Amino acid sequence: MLTSGKLHEECGVFGIYKHSEASNLVYLGIHALQHRGQESAGIVTSDSTDLYSHRGMGLVADVFNKKILANLQGDCGIGHVRYSTAGSSHIKNAQPVVVSCWRGSLGLSHNGNIINARQLRDELERKGSIFQTTNDSEVILHLIAKAREAELENALIQALQKVKGAYAILLLSRDKLIAVRDPNGFRPLILGLKDGSLVIASETCALDLINAEFVREIEPGEMLVLNKDGVESIFPFDQARSAFCVFEQIYFARPDSIIYGHSVYDVRKRLGRQLARENPVNADVVIPVPDSGIVAALGASEVYGIPFEMGLIRNHYVGRTFIEPLQSIRDFGVKLKLNPVRSVIEGKRVVVVDDSIVRGTTSRKLVRLIRDADAREVHFRISSPPVIGPCRYGIDTPTRKELIANKKTIDEICRYIDADTLGYLSVAGLMEAVEAHSNHHCKACFDLSYPVDIFNDLPMDYS
Repeated sequence: MLTSGKLHEECGVFGIYKHSEASNLVYLGIHALQHRGQESAGIVTSDSTDLYSHRGMGLVADVFNKKILANLQGDCGIGHVRYSTAGSSHIKNAQPVVVSCWRGSLGLSHNGNIINARQLRDELERKGSIFQTTNDSEVILHLIAKAREAELENALIQALQKVKGAYAILLLSRDKLIAVRDPNGFRPLILGLKDGSLVIASETCALDLINAEFVREIEPGEMLVLNKDGVESIFPFDQARSAFCVFEQIYFARPDSIIYGHSVYDVRKRLGRQLARENPVNADVVIPVPDSGIVAALGASEVYGIPFEMGLIRNHYVGRTFIEPLQSIRDFGVKLKLNPVRSVIEGKRVVVVDDSIVRGTTSRKLVRLIRDADAREVHFRISSPPVIGPCRYGIDTPTRKELIANKKTIDEICRYIDADTLGYLSVAGLMEAVEAHSNHHCKACFDLSYPVDIFNDLPMDYS
C-alpha cells in the first residue's frame, strides 16, 4: 500500500430524515465527505417497515450506481465513509453496521474511537455476545441490544454511558433517526435543513453540495431524536470539558467547511501567517505540499512578502496499489504522488509549507525531490506544532515511538530530512490562529494532555 506519511481521519457520517430522495442525497453527502475516508463506503435506508443497506470497498462513486441507489428504498437514510488502520481493510468492517435484534433492524454510522472498547467487548463476549466485525462501533450495538430501556434513544443513552472516548453517531431504525455527539465534542457533527428535511453531517461541505441550509452544530453531549412527532434535543450525559480536535482545522476538514464556528480556509491562512511570523527566513518562493499545505502556504507567502507558486504537482489518481519497475526507482512512492516543477524551483531559495511531519520519511524524500530539481536552498515550514503523541480519539496515528518529534529535536529532524532550516508553529501560535481557548480543544498529539483516560489495551479497530 502506498502510504502518505500523513495522519488519517477515520471516517465521515451523513444522514437525512424524511426526504423522498433519501438514498441519492446520502450518496451525494458521503461523496462530499470522501476526504475523510477512502477505504469503504456504505448507505442504509428505511421505509418505516424495513432497512435496506449496501456497503463496499473503495470510493463512493465506485461502490454505488443508479441501480443500487434505486434499491435503497425509503425516505430516511444514513451513510458512512471509512479509512481503516493497517490490517483492517475488510468488507466486514465497512459501515454503517447493520444488525437485527429484539428491537428490530438497526443501522449505525460512527466517527470516532471508543477507547475502552476492548474491555467492553471482552465483557460482552464472556456473556455470550458474538461479534461479526473487529471495529469498536459494533460494541455500541451490542450494548444497545442488551439495554433494558424500552425506547431506542434511552437504550442508546444507557449504552453510551458505559463507553469512553470519541463518537459522532447516527443510529437508524425503522421509524427513528438518532444523532449524538460525545460530551467532549471530539469530532464535529452539524445540523442542516433541506426542503424541510433535517440533515446531519460531519462537515458543512456536505450540506453545500445538496443545497442544504446550515442550521447549527450539534452540541457536545447533545442527542437529537428525529421521529414522526418532530425533533427532540436532549442532553443526557454529564457535562465534560470541550475537547474539539484541533487537527480538524489544521488538516482533516475540507477548506470550504465551517468547523467549530470558523471557516477552515480562514483558519489555515492564519496558521500560515503565524507560522511565517514565528519562523522568518530569506527566500525567493513559497511552495505548498499539495493539497493540505496550500492555504497555509498562501498565508505564509503574504507575511514573507515573496511569491506563492505551485512548485509541486500532485497526481490525484494514485490508487492503493501500484506496480513498481523491477529496476528500483529512488523515492518511487513519493514520485508517484508528487512531481516538482523545475522552472519554479531551479536556482531558488524555496520555502516548503506542509501541515505536519509524522515519521519524517516522506518529508525527507520531498526535500530530496526538490533538491534534485536544483533548488538553491530548502526551508521546511510546518503549520502545526511537533506531533509527539498518538491520537486516541478517532485518528490513525503511528505509535509514540514511531513519531519522529518524540525522538529527535527540531535541529535533529532538520538534519534528518536534509533541509537548510526547519520551523514549526508553536502551540500558543496555533491556538491564537484558531481563535480559541486552549482548554476548549484537544491538542494531545502536541502536548500529551489527553482529555479522557487512555487504556493500555487499545480498542480493536478505529471506526
